[in-house]
Amino acid sequence: MTKLPLVAYKELRKVAESCGFDWQRRQGSHNTFKNPEGRIIVIPDHGAQVIVRPLLRKILRDIGISVEEYRKILEKL
Repeated sequence: MTKLPLVAYKELRKVAESCGFDWQRRQGSHNTFKNPEGRIIVIPDHGAQVIVRPLLRKILRDIGISVEEYRKILEKL
């Protein structure tokens, strides 16, 4: 199993945007993104604090990418 690199909101937002998701709104510390197909994901923004591993895995699953694809996108950013 590939190790999952933890990132803060700013980096995960870039990953979501590179996968076709656009920012829609912010409610409290939660940002909502939507892609052209209508799928919606929510990413919490807690400043420089990293997103915990279980939540990061769920967000990646909601985006529709694997850990390997996620790592490749991070390398390009």
